Amino acid sequence: MTVGGFVAVLYVLEAVDTVAGNRLDAWGIEPRTLDGLWGILFAPVLHFGWGHLLANTVPLLVLGFLVLLSGIGRGLAATGIIWVIGGVGTWLTGGVGAHLGASVLVFGWLTFLLVRGIFARHVGQILLGIVVLFVYGGLLWGVLPGQVGISWQGHLFGALGGVVAAWALTRPSQDSGAVPPVTIRSQM
Repeated sequence: MTVGGFVAVLYVLEAVDTVAGNRLDAWGIEPRTLDGLWGILFAPVLHFGWGHLLANTVPLLVLGFLVLLSGIGRGLAATGIIWVIGGVGTWLTGGVGAHLGASVLVFGWLTFLLVRGIFARHVGQILLGIVVLFVYGGLLWGVLPGQVGISWQGHLFGALGGVVAAWALTRPSQDSGAVPPVTIRSQM
């Protein structure tokens, strides 16, 4: 329900933006400008129209749900890390114009799910990562420069944020099959 509620908020914001003549789009990331720093906070919840939001909806729902399966706290922490790294990276390297959209989160959640199992050394999470790669792996091409008007920088830094979040928030599993360290006690 948490991810569904978040997506519902995105639809409400897009409705408000439509009624307001797309004025909220000005709150996106404007690279290397002081005012553009505010976009780091707001860009992931704003979209350039209904088509943009619709394109992000299903991946947001699916990937967000899978991330939150690891626990609400860990999922929210991962989202925060992705949000900040994606936003700051876009602000530092983005091209001219406003950058906005939840695809920063989509790419971050995608890479979080892809590499979390490796960091955790957990077979189940690795298998989930393989399934996610099979279903959504084609999105990863979006981290490369390509189509005009699409912020590949947001995609790239969102993806990097996902890797950092997986590394920072994942501990190797005790039941991973790894041999635990041996403790030798000496009695004197």
